Amino acid sequence: MSTEWDKLEEARDVMESAIAQSMVIYGVTPSVGRIYGILYFANEPLSIDDITVQVAMSKASVSNGLRELIETEMVTKVWKKGERKDHFIAEKDFLRNFLHYFVKKIRQERNLLMKAAEQTKPTIQEIAQHTTDEHIENTAKQDLALIKEAQNYLDWTTRLANALESKEILDYVPPKNEE
Repeated sequence: MSTEWDKLEEARDVMESAIAQSMVIYGVTPSVGRIYGILYFANEPLSIDDITVQVAMSKASVSNGLRELIETEMVTKVWKKGERKDHFIAEKDFLRNFLHYFVKKIRQERNLLMKAAEQTKPTIQEIAQHTTDEHIENTAKQDLALIKEAQNYLDWTTRLANALESKEILDYVPPKNEE
């Protein structure tokens, strides 16, 4: 028969697994999600060795996963008095994690597409203005219109990222606070 502690650990396992699975939706591997889930429910900072035992992964895999989580600011490396090993804690504010993640991804997308648009637009404009082939001219003009639409979209996503980062978005879609 299970003790209350065993039941509590089973419930935590279910939540840790759900967190890991939900992170897959956002492009995070299940193993990295599992590391985050373990840290999320940890009552104290954990070392790589502690995490390795709980997730049954290699130390190198845990280290790589922690690096990824630190880069996204979902995990922080902390100093633990009397210990030489690094320890880690999870950022437990899901809203903050969500906002930070999407701002980062939106800005990455914008940078990638804006760079491509800035690189290709002058060439396409040159072709549209100087070609004698009507089909090429029409195609180039269509491409310029598509690039303009993409730039309008990127302008909107930049404003969205700014509203997420400043938390202005919460004025329009506030989180539910239950007390």
